[in-house]
Order: sequence, then C-alpha cells, then structure tokens
Amino acid sequence: MGAELASLYAADDRLSVPVLHPAELGPPRGTYLVGCHGDAVIAGGGLRPLGADTCEIKRMFVRPPWRSQGVAGRLLSALEVAAVALGYAYARLDTGPLQPHAQRLYEARGYAPIADYNANPYASFWGEKALPGPDGGRG
Repeated sequence: MGAELASLYAADDRLSVPVLHPAELGPPRGTYLVGCHGDAVIAGGGLRPLGADTCEIKRMFVRPPWRSQGVAGRLLSALEVAAVALGYAYARLDTGPLQPHAQRLYEARGYAPIADYNANPYASFWGEKALPGPDGGRG
C-alpha cells in the first residue's frame, strides 16, 4: 500500500499524514481487519476513534489482482459492522484525487461529502456516514 500511494502521489510521507499510530487500530476502540483468500492476504483496513460516537476508516487496501471483484465493498461493510459493534454511530473517511474509484465506492455506500476534518493534504474527498444502530435503527 505504501509503495503504491508513494508512486501515485510522488510522496514518501503519504502514510504518515495525518498521523496514525498503530495502537489506534486496536482495542479497545479500534480494529484492523485482514481479508484472505486461502493463505494469501488480499486486503486490509482499519478503524480508529475520532470521538465518542465517530470513528475513522483508515488504510483500506486491496491487492491489485483482487480489485474490481467486490473485495473493497465487502471490506468496507465488515469495517462498518465492526464500528457498530464498537459502539460508533458515524464513520468518516477520506481519499485522494488520484483514487476516484475509492470515492465512487464510498459515495455509492452512503458516505456524504463533508468538510475537511483531518487536514490531510493528500485528500480531496472527506465523507461521513451514519451507521445502523445495534438494534437495526440509525445512529
């Protein structure tokens, strides 16, 4: 993922801005999911807390041979389910101008454009979605 983003954006610091500490993607308020096909890791993504009721989806990545097969959508859905299980009512995310496929996916999955919330200099789209509540209701 790092190599691909550095190549796309001609920037070696793409994964360090905004700051993300690995511990944020773990318990008790974060998680990181890995998608596998057999023994091969084909995708991954995590979420971290932004506030009491809002999380941020980070580092979603699907290996090139597995793209355009629905893997990213399944990963995003799994992250949203994990967010609800962790008690979040809203999920936010961002993506850059050279990843229009990611923005299309996010918008198709209900992420509405919002103002820049994280000062990511590489992002051109910031989105937020109300998550279904644990009882099936909204938020």
